[in-house]
Amino acid sequence: MAATYLPTIKQLQYLVALRDAGHFGRAAEACFVTQSTLSAGIRELETLIGVTLVERTRRVVRFTPLGDRIVEKARRVLREADELGDLARAAGRPLSGEMRMSVIPTIAPFMLPRIMPRLRRDYPDLKLYLREEASAAACDGLHQGRTDCVLLALPYACGDVEVARLFDDPLYLAFPAGEIAPRQAGIAPSEIDETRLLLLEDGHCLKDHALAACNRPEIRAEATMLGTSLHTIVQMVENGLGLTILPEMALSAGILEGTHIEAAPLSAETAARHIALVWRKASPREKDFRLLAEVLAEG
Repeated sequence: MAATYLPTIKQLQYLVALRDAGHFGRAAEACFVTQSTLSAGIRELETLIGVTLVERTRRVVRFTPLGDRIVEKARRVLREADELGDLARAAGRPLSGEMRMSVIPTIAPFMLPRIMPRLRRDYPDLKLYLREEASAAACDGLHQGRTDCVLLALPYACGDVEVARLFDDPLYLAFPAGEIAPRQAGIAPSEIDETRLLLLEDGHCLKDHALAACNRPEIRAEATMLGTSLHTIVQMVENGLGLTILPEMALSAGILEGTHIEAAPLSAETAARHIALVWRKASPREKDFRLLAEVLAEG
C-alpha cells in the first residue's frame, strides 16, 4: 500500500497566514518565521498536493480559486487542532493555559484595567492574550478560530454562538456644561438636537445601540458619524462641537474627568447595551468560558 503524505499543521498555518495578510513578509511576521521559511513551506504544500495555490508576482499575492477553497478547509483543520489542546486543558486546572479573547474598543479601555489584576491574582496559570477589534472583525475571528471568545455588547448578530450575559450598561447623554439642564429622570431622546450629535462610525456597535435607544430616524440622517474613539469624541464635546452618547462603564472609568462635560441618563426603554461573553458552540472549554464570565460579571 502506497504511503500517504498529508499536509502538516505548520504548512496550513503558513497558507492561512498568507491569505489573511496578503503579503509574504507580513504573513511570516505573524508566524514568527522568516519570509523564505514561509515561502518554502507553501511551495512544499503545493508540491505535495500537485496544484498551484498562490500566484506570485512582484506586487500581488493572488490565490487561485482552489487555493481559496483549501484555505477555508485549512481554517477548519487548524480550529480542530486547537481544540485538541483545549480538551486537554479543560481536563486540568480551571482557567489555565493560553486563551485568546477579542474585546471591542468601547469596552476594552474601560473594563479591562478593572478586571485584569483580579484575573492575574486569582488565575496565575491563565495566559490571556487580548485583541481589541470592532464587533464584526471579532466575531469573524471567533468563527475562523483566530480567537477563543469575544467580550462584546448586545444586541449584535455574532452568528451561532454560546452567550453568557454579564450585566447591563446604561447609556448617558454627554454635553457641554450648561447646554442642557440635567435632571434626575433623565433626558428624553426627543430633546436631543440631532444636528449636534456626534457618534462613532459604522462598524462600532455602540453607534447602533445609541440610534436604537433614540428611535428617531432623523437622528440617523443628521448625526455626524466619526471614525474615531470615544476619548476623541469626548474632546470634541469638550470643545463645544456637539454632544454624544456614552456608556456608563466609560463614565465610571473617568472618561469625563478633567473636562467641563456633564452627563445625564438617556430616558428610553432601550437605553442600555448588554455586555456579554460569547464563544463557539460545542467548545470543549465551555466550563472555562462560563467561569471567566462569572469573573467578568463580578469585576
